[in-house]
Formats: sequence, C-alpha cells, structure tokens
Amino acid sequence: MKAIVVEKFGGPEVLRLRDVPEPKPGPGQVLVALKAIGVNPVDTYIRAGTYTRKADLPWTPGTDAAGFVETAGAGASFKPGERVYVYGAVGGVYAEKAVVDASRAFPLPERLSFEQGAAIGVPYATAHRALFQSGGARRGETVLIHGASGGVGVATVQLALAAGLIVIGTAGGEDGASFLKSLGVSYALDHRKPGYLDEILKLTDAKGPDLIVEMLANVNLADDLRLAAQRGRVVIVGSRGPVPIDPRLTITKDLTVRGMSLWNMNEAEREHVHADLGKGLADGTLKPLIGARFPLAEAFKAHAAILAPGARGKIVLIP
Repeated sequence: MKAIVVEKFGGPEVLRLRDVPEPKPGPGQVLVALKAIGVNPVDTYIRAGTYTRKADLPWTPGTDAAGFVETAGAGASFKPGERVYVYGAVGGVYAEKAVVDASRAFPLPERLSFEQGAAIGVPYATAHRALFQSGGARRGETVLIHGASGGVGVATVQLALAAGLIVIGTAGGEDGASFLKSLGVSYALDHRKPGYLDEILKLTDAKGPDLIVEMLANVNLADDLRLAAQRGRVVIVGSRGPVPIDPRLTITKDLTVRGMSLWNMNEAEREHVHADLGKGLADGTLKPLIGARFPLAEAFKAHAAILAPGARGKIVLIP
C-alpha cells in the first residue's frame, strides 16, 4: 500500500510517498481503509522536528482520518464495512490503510462524509476540551475565539453556540469575518483591522470576555491578558514561539491562564469528549467544514497551506 514516510526532519519536501507493507490488526484493533485524512498544524511541527514530542524515524504522520473497517481483530467491537472516524493510529494515518485501537475508532454518522469524518478527531476534541475541561465555559458567558476560521476555530464556534455562549470570533480580512457570520457568530471581527481590540471591549461593555480560546498565543497572549474580564480565563490551544507578557495583569484581574494538549487527556476524559461529540454529530448540531483537499501524494502542499494565513475550515488528504 501507499503511505507518506518521513525519513528525516525538515520542511514539507521530506514528506515522501512510499510503498509500505499493509499493517495487520491485532487483538482489540481494526484495520481501516481510509477515504480521507485530516491535516493538523501539529503534524507540521513534528515533521520539522521542532515539537516537544519527537517522532521515531521513519515516521508516518497523522492522527485524524475516516473510512470503513476492513478487518477487525479479536475482541474489537466493530464489524467489517462499518463507517468510522479515527483519532490516533498505531503507525500514523497519512496512508491508504491504518491499524487503529478500537477505543480510538468511533462510528461515523451517515449524514457526514468521510472528509467531514477526517475533520473531527483533533479539531473537535481540542475545541471541546478547551471550552469545557480547561475553560469551564458556562451558558450565557462571553467567549472570544481568536482565530476562529480554521479547523479548531470552526469546531470551537459550533460547540460554543450549541452550549449557549455569546461568541466573539476573529479571522483575517473582511471575507474571514463574513465566513464567521455564516457560521452563526454574532460578533465577527477582522483581526487585521486596526482597533479591533477596542471593538471587543465595546461589545462587552468594557468588561472583556469571560473566556478566551487562543489559537496563536505568541501573537495575541499579551493582548488577551488586557482584554479578559475580571476572573476571566485564557486557554492556550496553539503557539508558534515565545511572547513577552506583563504577569501583573493576571494578578490584578485574578486571571487563569491555562495551556492544554490532547496528548494529556486520560481515557476517561477522551471517552466523555467523543461521546458528547457523537451526539452533536448525529443530530446535526456539529457540521465539520472542509476548506481544501489535496491528494495524498501532495501532502507537502497541504503542510504549506495549513500554516498560511486565511484558513477556512479543515484541510484533508484524499488517498
């Protein structure tokens, strides 16, 4: 079968399509024929060798995908032919097939395409954990989603609206703000426009947002500390480098600033998150949006695209 293999850390050009042996499922595992694969920013960091978690080379990237069960190992609670989305695989998912522990495979509702299924694992679980496990979001609160137009941003918007939160979202350009309005965001702002931070304060009667979900902390964290409400919470989902901040702002406001990573979830937390997501996916409350598609062989183009400004939904690879 075909798979993307990284043999040395580096730029997108190190992503090479190779012939590899087809994996075999063991007890409690399933072999999934993949129809779509999700691309996440963390894939690019690991590929470059700059992430805190180093991959053992040779390495096949990816954690998110969707397809159908081809074969099931002993004790696996799936049957051949079942549609599933997966989060995590034994050997990566930038491939035509992948072996997955049955606990990391979840039923994919018929109403969703395989491409949408590949957009669930990291984005929606990250959004859920950021809002509720780390952020303690409560109905009626105001949440600022900084960088709301990407895969995680769209998921956070949908979950926040479903939970009865007042959503302020930012994106790049007027077209980005229009995209957020199409998602149902009442207050959609262009974060390239001068004065947009003042607009956030006006929208909250100078109190600031109760919760800020931050996708790019190295750019926005210092402003987040100034914007947040008294006893507000800032949850850091992503950052691409260091940033100078004034810690006194956390003192004067009694702010809580938390980082979060899906790698730190335990099994009980993961089961709860995906059970909750399953309800929203089944009833149509949650609708993953696809921003761009690339053939598996062009994974290098997807890695360049996901770090470019102006994201609109999820980028997927098609085997």
